[in-house]
Amino acid sequence: MMAVQDRRIALSNIGVAYIAFIIGTFCGLLQVFIRNDALELPTWLDYYQILTAHGVLLALIYTTFFIFAFLISGMSKTLGSFGPKVRTFLWLGFIVTALGTTLATAMIVSGEASVLYTFYAPLKGSGWFYVGLALVIIGTWLSSFGLIGHYIAWRKKNKGKLSPLFAFMTISTLILWLIACLGVVAAVVFQYIPWAFGWVDTINVELSRSLFWFFGHPLVYFWLLPAYIAWYVVVPKLVGTKVFSDSLARFSFILFILFSIPVGFHHQLTEPGIPGFWKFLQVVLTFMVIIPSLMTAFSMFATFEISGRKKGGRGLFGWFTKLPWKDIRFTSIFIAMAFFIPGGAGGIINASFQLNELVHNTLWVVGHFHITVGAPVAMTFMGVTYWLIPHLTGRVFSKAMKKLAFVQTISWAVGMILMSTAQHVLGLLGAPRRTAYTGYNDHPSALEWFDGFFSNHVTMAVGGIILFLSAMLLVYIVMNLLFFAPKAKLENEFEEFPIAESDDSRTPKFLENWWIWIGITIALIVMAYAIPISDLIQHAPPGSRGYITW
Repeated sequence: MMAVQDRRIALSNIGVAYIAFIIGTFCGLLQVFIRNDALELPTWLDYYQILTAHGVLLALIYTTFFIFAFLISGMSKTLGSFGPKVRTFLWLGFIVTALGTTLATAMIVSGEASVLYTFYAPLKGSGWFYVGLALVIIGTWLSSFGLIGHYIAWRKKNKGKLSPLFAFMTISTLILWLIACLGVVAAVVFQYIPWAFGWVDTINVELSRSLFWFFGHPLVYFWLLPAYIAWYVVVPKLVGTKVFSDSLARFSFILFILFSIPVGFHHQLTEPGIPGFWKFLQVVLTFMVIIPSLMTAFSMFATFEISGRKKGGRGLFGWFTKLPWKDIRFTSIFIAMAFFIPGGAGGIINASFQLNELVHNTLWVVGHFHITVGAPVAMTFMGVTYWLIPHLTGRVFSKAMKKLAFVQTISWAVGMILMSTAQHVLGLLGAPRRTAYTGYNDHPSALEWFDGFFSNHVTMAVGGIILFLSAMLLVYIVMNLLFFAPKAKLENEFEEFPIAESDDSRTPKFLENWWIWIGITIALIVMAYAIPISDLIQHAPPGSRGYITW
């Protein structure tokens, strides 16, 4: 078991994560009813408050707190218990992030910041909303510095050794996060806060969006990489084998660092203020991210086949039947991986200029977001939840709770299929994103959005309802594992932290020379951003005043 102090830090992060999860999923349920004209909100609440809260609390807050709970637990497990200085950083990081979350949420609920989770200018929220966001980032930096300090101390004590794979992947994730945050920090501190408090009159809209997407796309990989850690390190242990290739796993994470940051312009393909060459360059770099994704897929299915054949699987796909399907820790993650196949394909479409012209700012984008983050990431986190909380609390994950966990996993998958498929189809039919219900005066094109099965807002709502019920079932299981399940008494009742053995005897040492990879990353960022960003600053338009449309 981890040290008691380390467990408390991790459990505190999990607690806040699931509070945000409850509120965020409820806001999602309200959205699907409103889009079907089936619900009228009270006068003190509007659709865009709900939409902002849904995005911020689920996409930014739930993921961030859960990720740090997972990374903190794994680093304590693989590198040993934290020292007092590291714990101080981790507690400070947790407190500052929680304060920022509270402040930002209060501004959203009070109707002072209905700017959505991308907070695009010239929509203008309360200055305190942006201060809250800044505190969230500062808090994560403090936690990151604590974990990096723990890693550096371990390296000094173990000179010449490669760090455990979990630790290596954690540091990769944190390096990506720290570099990516520079963009949004620059935008919030030097643009949004002075503008929102009235210290300056206008804001450079194109620059603010470019700085956001410098952060916004690697943010997706900040969500994905912890899920990949579970895939690479935890899943092989669950299926009874080793990590397929230590060097492949490490190299794939390095490639994610290199190619996930200088690609933000592919979110801005329809914006006129960025020359076409720089969009083209970043689209090319975007497609480079496909390589480590395919490496991950190859590694995982090789792991499955090795495990299945060791257990007697015969024929071309006989190994598939030998996987531990009755283990919810595995099954939930396998389903998450399956969702990433169509999710990744949709990402290729979004990054392609001609195809992006068709789906940009439609419900297709919302469907893509849910099938990549709401399924692969969220379902992996759910699978991790089922063993991480018992590991931290020392409570027993009973057979009855495991059966409920299967119901929760299957219902989440069904709800996500219904909702995201309907959103993809509706997007192809031109249904816009980020809007409440509208029939556009019964225009024939708009009426198509309410006919058929998958081209129907009702199908989207049914999927959303199933997702909400599944979310409430998950919260019930989490509460049970946190507070009510019986304490483990026998040694075989204690939930392990499943980390697979990884043979690093043939792994090149230079893969852990971070200065090489940070240097290459900075060079790629300078190549992709230096000229267009400097042009946006030097040839800035007069700027825009703020608009409050709610």
